[in-house]
Amino acid sequence: MDVYRLICAYFLIVETLIIPRDQLSGRHVLSGWKVSVQQNYSLNVSSITTGPDGALWFTLAGAIGRITLHGQITVFPSGMGVPGGITTGPDGNLWSTAGDQIKRTTRCGAMTTFSVPTSPSLPESIVAGPDGNLWFTELIGGRIGRITLHGHVTEFPLAIIYSTAIHPVGIVAGRDGNLWFTEQSADRIGRITVHGAITTFTLGQRLLSPTNIAMGADGNLWFTAGTEMIGRITPTGTVTAFPVPTKNSYPTGITPGPDGNMWFTEFIGKKIGRITRRGDVKEYAIPTKRLGPNGIAAGPDGNLWFTERDANSIGRISPTGHVTMFMLARRVMRRLVCPRRVSAP
Repeated sequence: MDVYRLICAYFLIVETLIIPRDQLSGRHVLSGWKVSVQQNYSLNVSSITTGPDGALWFTLAGAIGRITLHGQITVFPSGMGVPGGITTGPDGNLWSTAGDQIKRTTRCGAMTTFSVPTSPSLPESIVAGPDGNLWFTELIGGRIGRITLHGHVTEFPLAIIYSTAIHPVGIVAGRDGNLWFTEQSADRIGRITVHGAITTFTLGQRLLSPTNIAMGADGNLWFTAGTEMIGRITPTGTVTAFPVPTKNSYPTGITPGPDGNMWFTEFIGKKIGRITRRGDVKEYAIPTKRLGPNGIAAGPDGNLWFTERDANSIGRISPTGHVTMFMLARRVMRRLVCPRRVSAP
């Protein structure tokens, strides 16, 4: 969650998880391996995306994770701090954010790190742009960043309103050839061309604190906002607000589903929501006692996959609402000290 990451940027010391993987099965090899954690330690499982290999890739504290459609999990230690966004780049690699860095990860786990010029910047969401580059938001830096496949970074500062920080969070490529992003503290949606020209749209009182944003099948941009709202903005800037039935549910992640609807997570509500083009909302409870449904992405299997930050798990929900959970932390948290480190191939 973006507010959580903002606090973590200053106060959280993240321990790196070191988990080897079985060369044959691709599963965790936990025998004899231990990680120093507290009893209620959160792995901060954050964003998720479909990878070029047909698996789902996700970010977590100090690592990049991969889960197959059958639930086999592999974790590649990254050494990065508070996890942010992740996306598949036009080069077939995974690109992710954490700390003041952008990381490129190959399918087999080889990583290259690129520093963001502004520090602290706390890159948040990242997406492949129509120009063949990767674009990202800087939550603290108040900028939109562009990074080439070779690692060259260009930053575009956002206008500050009344001396208030902007805190851009989500970003997505629109069908109009531009990038669209949220300005959480400014209560605006922004649009930036591939040349860096920026236009902003004020949302009004019903859609405060926009968080994540996604491209809908209807050609509009859909975003999560406030304590229980979903917003829609057309390419020309017309804004519509739709309430979520569960009060104080805090919608967070959002993605287009295979059914033509938009799907979203409710971080506090502990539900997955679906909203139609007309704005009709249906919610599905997930089997967890903890908070934290966060990132969400459509998988190649026709299901929606999501992260649960506080439950340390990955979830899968079908378009009809059937939920399956894949636990990560419970198996990891039984181990306490790592005797040695094995690099992923």
